[in-house]
Amino acid sequence: MKHARRLVAGSLAAGALALSLTGCGDGSAPTGRLGPKAKATQEASGAPASPSASASAPSAGGASDEAFRKWGLTGPVAYAPKPAQKPQIPAAGPGKVPVIDRIPVAADDKVVFLTFDDGAEKDPEFLKMAADLKLPISMFLTDSVASSDYGHFEELRDNGSASTVNNHTLTHPNLRTLPFAAQKHEICGQQDRLEKRFGQRPPLFRPPFGNYNDDTLRAASECGVSSLVLWRVSMQINNFQYAEGSALEPGDIILAHFRGPAELKGATETQMTTRMLQRIQEQGYRIGRLEDYL
Repeated sequence: MKHARRLVAGSLAAGALALSLTGCGDGSAPTGRLGPKAKATQEASGAPASPSASASAPSAGGASDEAFRKWGLTGPVAYAPKPAQKPQIPAAGPGKVPVIDRIPVAADDKVVFLTFDDGAEKDPEFLKMAADLKLPISMFLTDSVASSDYGHFEELRDNGSASTVNNHTLTHPNLRTLPFAAQKHEICGQQDRLEKRFGQRPPLFRPPFGNYNDDTLRAASECGVSSLVLWRVSMQINNFQYAEGSALEPGDIILAHFRGPAELKGATETQMTTRMLQRIQEQGYRIGRLEDYL
């Protein structure tokens, strides 16, 4: 019980830090909100498609030897294999989903997880990059911005990297300002749309801005979500912002966004991702597939 309380308390703290860790903006023009701890580091609907047949993250060396050079890296991206046993996640209260902001792995297991939010930017070059490097990305899509070309994210899901599609609400509201019924509409509505479009009901949900309350946890559970996922680290244009400390920690969930030059001060989505991968490599971490651990 004490462990469970600690995890939930940490998750609530991460939710409170969400705005200062540059949570999502309104989708069409996402904006970063920097808090005092962050200043040290800058910054179509269609017929249902079959879900990806791939069930686990690519092993190290899954990408070609040339791929990392093509995308500006000095060495291959290191991947963590699917664990033999999933980490123990404390159970949530009755009728609620658990809140997770870091995967509880061993202190010497240097693995982190890539998550991308919203879906406003649909850069074909990023599709090539993700496919070349076999990046396992957990996508959290908002219907109001992603649905103009869900095919883009279907291609990303089906590129052989075992990437996944998850829920980030219909319209990206601050859920804490909404009553239970409105929160449930936002979450269940996107569950329904993603299931219809991608052939699978998403297991994971991320609240916009990282903001949630007990109603959110109850609504997510009633909508068939298994976990509410936050983060401890966010990627800006060039560097990471950390909720605490100044370096990655084992099990960190990294937040990035599908954003383009208008939001990245002229940088492209691929340039931002290259810098993110460089920072991961510099700190000696491997990339895992989030769903293999949950």
